[in-house]
Order: sequence, then C-alpha cells, then structure tokens
Amino acid sequence: MNRLLTGAVLGLLLATAGCATQPAPRAASGVPADTVVEAAVAEAPATEAAPSAPAESAPAIAPDAADAPAAAIAAVEPPANAATDEDFAAIYGDDAASASANGGDSFAALDPWEPMNRRVHAFNSAIDQGFMRPLARGYVKIVPAPVRAGVSNFFDNLSAPLAFGNLLLQGRPRESVETLGRFLVNTIGGLGGVFDPATKALKMHRHGADFGRTLARWGWRESRYLELPFLGPRTVRDAVGAVGDTSMAPMTYVEHDRTRLSLEALWLTDVRSGLLSLDELREAAPDEYVLTRDAWLARRRYLVEADRSERDEGNESLPAYLMEAEPAPTRP
Repeated sequence: MNRLLTGAVLGLLLATAGCATQPAPRAASGVPADTVVEAAVAEAPATEAAPSAPAESAPAIAPDAADAPAAAIAAVEPPANAATDEDFAAIYGDDAASASANGGDSFAALDPWEPMNRRVHAFNSAIDQGFMRPLARGYVKIVPAPVRAGVSNFFDNLSAPLAFGNLLLQGRPRESVETLGRFLVNTIGGLGGVFDPATKALKMHRHGADFGRTLARWGWRESRYLELPFLGPRTVRDAVGAVGDTSMAPMTYVEHDRTRLSLEALWLTDVRSGLLSLDELREAAPDEYVLTRDAWLARRRYLVEADRSERDEGNESLPAYLMEAEPAPTRP
C-alpha cells in the first residue's frame, strides 16, 4: 500500500513542473478587447499631452480621432520584448507561441473534462502548498547547494535507463547508445552519478525520452487533457505511457521498501525544490489552472515535435535553465 501511495505522489510534481512562465495576457479573461481600447482612448488625450505644455493647449495636441485607436493600443500594450519572446519559445516552442497568440484555443479544445479537472487541480494544489512546498523550502535552507547539485545529478543518472529504452523504441539507436554510455561513465566515474564527468569531461550529450513521447512518435499525436489526483497533469496518452515507464524505472526494482521509499521521497523533494522560483508566477496568474494546463500541454507538444525531428530537448517538463534557477526569497 505504501508503494502504491508513493507511486501516486510521484506524479504530483508534474503538476508543479507544468507551471512554467507564460507571458501575461493582453486583457483580463472575459473582458472584450474593444472595452479595453475604448477605456484607453478615453484617457489618451490626458496621457498624451506634453508635460511642459500649458493646460489650455492640451486639446490642440490631442491625437486625431482617426489616430486614437492606434494611440490607445500603444498605451495598453508594452513594446515587444525579444528576451521574453525567446524565453517563451524555449519553454513552449514556436507552435505554442502561435497557439498563445490565438488565445490558446487549441489547448482548450483538448480539455473537454475541464470541470472535473479543475476540482482535481484544486486538490493537488492544496497538497502541494500544505506539504511539498514547505518541505522543499526547508530542504533548500538546510542542504548546501553543492550537495543538492549532487543529489540532482544522481537522480538524473537514474533516469538514463528509462530514456535508453524509449530511445530504442523510437528507432533512435545513436541517441540510445550515447545515453547508455553516459549512464556507465557517470555511474563508474561519477561515484554512482553524483558527479557528471560524461558531460564535463567527455562532452556527451544528454537525451531524454519517456513512453508517452514514444507513443506520440508511433502516431498518437494528440490526446485529451486529464489531471489525476496526486499524479497531476497528464493526457490519456501520457497516462498510458506512465504505466510503461514504471516497468523501466530503476527505483521500481529496489526490493527493500525502506530504501526505495527514502529514495523516492528524496527525489520528490529535490524536484520540488528546483521549482520554487516559479511559485510567485503561479500565484500571480489570473487563472492558475489554465496556466498549468496550457504550459504543460505546450511543453509536451514541443517535446513531441523535437522527437520527430530528432532534436535533443531533454525530458524535463521545463527547460534546464528554469529548473536550475535559484528560488525566489521567501517572504517573512
């Protein structure tokens, strides 16, 4: 029973991992764009006036009626930020950026069970805020950063056999051989994977894969969104894939219950601690459920497309630079 419960809790972090950064929406949900523009138009004459001009000259410099909509849009929309666009593309991919520009309709269409999913999401969020986040904060406060880096390397190395098997199933022998080589080098030369000589000394690339992505490579490209208690965001395809991943995960074969549960608890804490920097973004989201759903689906779609083109995009729900970001300071 403990093994079953722990296996269920393992997926909780995927709900948090799906909460990646996402540009703020142009207008609040449910408010027509015309209303926003009209409000800005009404304020445009006052805000456009030159500060040094006399009060009575303000009407003379107000924008013409024909130019008011353009001035209003400029007032409510900040200029494009190239760095933000690059970050968004790195997290979600170019296809997801187009979906976001169209209001994310392609992701909403994959969520016909939204009422049920929202209730499950609220339950998962309560578990995370009440237990996992405080535990992760304590871990970061107590454990030195070099030790945490070693723990992350160790569990990353343990994921290599899973990636190796799925890369073979995807018909990518070169990547699978390199993944197996990384595992052997880091296990032997890196003290069980605590250090990463395969990357630092031998420049061996890291490749990620899971069975959900393998099913997508075999033709199951899209699937309905489904959020499960404790397991977090999924699609029907990825829920089926998780069953296959379990059979290839090394920790599944640790027969000593206490050792296995201790490893799984440490892994959960390590993953959650890497996501602390995203908590404020989640709290500031107008609709945290939509942010979670769209970010998770977009990232999965991006990884599936990367597999089809055989680009190495890792197997995390977020890019590595976000996973490694320092957590934001905790408010007193």
